[in-house]
Parts: sequence; C-alpha cells; structure tokens
Amino acid sequence: MRDFLKNHPFAVQAFFKTSVVLTYSAPATELQKLIPECLTLDTFGNNAFVAVAMVQTRNLRPRGFPEFMGNNFFLAGYRIFVRYQNLKGKKLRGLYILKSLTDKKKMEVLGNTFTHYNYSQTDIVVEEVGGCQHFFSAGSGIDVYVEEGTENTLLPAGSPFPGWKEARRFAGPLPYTFTFNEQKKEVLIIEGVRENWTPQPLLVNQAKVSMPEVLKNTHLQLANAFIVKNIPYCWKKGVKETWKPNEVLSRA
Repeated sequence: MRDFLKNHPFAVQAFFKTSVVLTYSAPATELQKLIPECLTLDTFGNNAFVAVAMVQTRNLRPRGFPEFMGNNFFLAGYRIFVRYQNLKGKKLRGLYILKSLTDKKKMEVLGNTFTHYNYSQTDIVVEEVGGCQHFFSAGSGIDVYVEEGTENTLLPAGSPFPGWKEARRFAGPLPYTFTFNEQKKEVLIIEGVRENWTPQPLLVNQAKVSMPEVLKNTHLQLANAFIVKNIPYCWKKGVKETWKPNEVLSRA
C-alpha cells in the first residue's frame, strides 16, 4: 500500500504565483552517474544540466477539489534534465528529481507519502528588495537575488548557450518527471500540464546555492535563469511501465 501511495495515485493541481528556475551546466560525464539506467541526459553540446527551481504555490490540492481545501507552500527542488523513450517509442523530455525542499512540515509529510521526491522541511524567506526578488534559507544554503530582465539581458558569464532562444529549452519545469524502481525495473512517469508557459529571462545579481551532496564534486556553472508568473498547473496521475532495455535498443 505504501508503494502504491508514493506513485502519484491521483492528479494534483495548484496555482504557481511565481516559479524561478536557475539552471546550471556541468560536463555530461559528471552527471551521467547520477541518473538511472533507463534515462539519458538531455544535453547541449557536451553539457548536461541541473535545475534549481523555487516555486511559490497556491491552493495545492487533489485535482477537482475546491480551492479552499488547498494549501499554500514554498517548494524548491534540484532536478537533472533527462530524456526517456517509452514503450511506444516516443521520446519524452523531462526531469529526474535529486532532492526537494518545502517551508512546511505538512508538505514534507504529504510529499513523502505521495511522491518519491525526497522532501525535507527548511527555513525560507521570499521578499522584494530594491526591485529584486530575494530567496534566503540559512538551513539549506540559499541566498539568491534576481530581477526581471529582457531578451537583451546578458546570460550569466560562462553560459554554454549562445542566446536566450537556446537557453529557454532548459528553462524547466519540463512536461515530464521520471522515477525509477531499480528492483522492479519500473519507470514512473508523471506528466505536468500548464497554460501560457512563457519563461522570461532573469538577471541574476547573486546566486549562492548549496547543492545536494551527490553534486559535491560536480563542476557546475550557472547557465540561465527564468521566471514565470500566475500559472495554473496540474500533475496527472502517475503512469508506470516496465523498462525493457533490449526493446529500447531494438527501437533505437
């Protein structure tokens, strides 16, 4: 029963007041070992990518429930951009979750009951400071200042992207999230549904982010930063399928 509950047994909906995503590049060889065998890295040149998402959610609840039954949470997550080819041969772009944070114990309990996203509660302050949006967490090592930019805003120094057009492909979140049960060789696919999703560039004035331990020896470089505002969002019920590597090779 516990395994069933963790596999996204029902659809969930929420409203994203803001979603700020900082994307970091790293040599693909360094991130390959962090993803399960059923997934491949989503790359640009020789680079793979890790997203740090910071989301202010409103009215998060099972889909179809009235808004007053929802809850407001701050959510943060560390995710690797990946691809998966399903049993029908369709290639899906998505994310593999390393770790998730929230500002409330209730969300930590619910998140770890109904997902495999590895939630933990943390302190978090989100405030407006001199035209910048400031995210601060002493416990999780986050101290980020961003302000809204334009297509003429410079990408972070050292970004592998030639422009915002290419960078927007790695703005996150992507349509799918994947979890893999190594023992059962089962892939859990969660599809996200959103409207009017047009990420806007951000100017990053400061980005101090403590990464999960699994990324400790990874050479990460800030590659882009985007924001979306006021977006209805829904996660569909999870779908499982058995991963058969021989069949994947025969379809490739």
